Amino acid sequence: MAYKSVIFTLACTLMLVTSCQEEHEMNIKAFETSSSGKKFEAIDMGIEGDADVNIVINREDEHQEITGFGGSFTEASAYLLNQLSDENRQKIINAYFSDDGARYSLTRTHINSCDFSLGQYSYAPVEGDTALEHFSIEEDMDDIIPMIKSASEVSSEGFKIISSPWTAPPWMKDNNSWVGGKLLKEHYPTWALFFKKYVDAYADQGIKIWGVTVENEPLGNDNNWESMHYTPEEMNDFVKNHLGPLFREHELNVKIMGYDQNRDEELYHWVDIMYGDEEAAEYYDGTAIHWYASTFDYFPEALKYAHEAAPDKHLIQTEACIDAQVPVWQDDDWYWSKEATDWGYNWAPEERKHFHPKYVPAFRYARDIIGCLNNHVDGWVDWNMVLDRQGGPNWFENWCIAPVIVDPDQDEVYFTPLYYVMKHFSKYIRPGAKRIGFDIDSDSIMCTAALNPDGTIAVVLFNENKEKVNVIIKVGDAENQVILNGEAIQTIVFN
Repeated sequence: MAYKSVIFTLACTLMLVTSCQEEHEMNIKAFETSSSGKKFEAIDMGIEGDADVNIVINREDEHQEITGFGGSFTEASAYLLNQLSDENRQKIINAYFSDDGARYSLTRTHINSCDFSLGQYSYAPVEGDTALEHFSIEEDMDDIIPMIKSASEVSSEGFKIISSPWTAPPWMKDNNSWVGGKLLKEHYPTWALFFKKYVDAYADQGIKIWGVTVENEPLGNDNNWESMHYTPEEMNDFVKNHLGPLFREHELNVKIMGYDQNRDEELYHWVDIMYGDEEAAEYYDGTAIHWYASTFDYFPEALKYAHEAAPDKHLIQTEACIDAQVPVWQDDDWYWSKEATDWGYNWAPEERKHFHPKYVPAFRYARDIIGCLNNHVDGWVDWNMVLDRQGGPNWFENWCIAPVIVDPDQDEVYFTPLYYVMKHFSKYIRPGAKRIGFDIDSDSIMCTAALNPDGTIAVVLFNENKEKVNVIIKVGDAENQVILNGEAIQTIVFN
């Protein structure tokens, strides 16, 4: 009997171990997007063979808390959605915001018009209306607000919205123009009130604004489309003496972020002045940045410097896109080829041309997001969610590419590879996650990892080489193998 009891116990133990192993295997999910045609496609783990790359995840090594990933509600995108059939409109909304889609968690929109508007407009068009008695967001009621509400309806966890002005109304500026110029000192109080009225008006529509940037691209954009210039000292003045106190007085729980331009040399100068002024620093909740200074350099030293200047504040990428480029329609291969150019390829000063070579669009997104995450950035927001085949509508004809391209005349939708690259980060790295450390024995493979609030660990790998590699990822005591194909992005989720 004793012998049979031992055999029975061993058999039960073996069954339990096998069951646990099977459960462990079932709780690892892996997805790949690649130049070979995979589009966030489930792939198998457990490949046998010698490792080309070893990665050890250090879950105790916690870094920044993740705010989110997503794209922008522009008038151009919202208008195009309204030109599509109900079926295709909902298809795109679901793709970005539903649990079956990319689950976008951090978004942006514009205050007043921007280049990706159908025309120029302000919520305060009446000159001299310093009390803003005629303030109205009526311009947003047909397109932007319905798009935000539709997204909210399918998003199970909701999403944050950052709002940015490109310019104050011309009558508040020293050049009385939509483009360039500065906010007149006498209108600092009025412009602060404008922000408050905007936040309140959106709240009346059931839409909470999570944060604002003080000004989109305060260094200007060569006087092309809506813009308004600040020095960092001027922005500090506006924030500490007007915007910040007004928000605080009215108990508006809205984040205020400064700068909102490129991650190059100017970033050092701006964070020094923003956070070097203790009174102003009290009102800033973070620094907003863009990627247009280079097509491949994510400026890790500048990002580290900005983080160290304010380690307890946000560092959020608020805008990125494949710019100065008409979209390529229904041709995935182009998005994996080294053919795209950006504004600087033609127009950058000669001494900075090397920052703007031709590049692979899918690579640029993957490399930049991973590089940002590994250098303290806690949120990454793409620009337009939807554009047409021309790369608009855009009143200035400043054509760009979006992850989703549509042909409203034919009621057709094209999900470019860029959509799937974004999904690799937004779907499984959730708000409240902590970016965690890792050790990797390869210089050619990029990696980032995050520990989610629910305990899952999401690891994103990027291989821009043509050769596939066998990767072993160690999480705790468990080793897991996966083939990372050439020119591929993978997301692996461990539970």
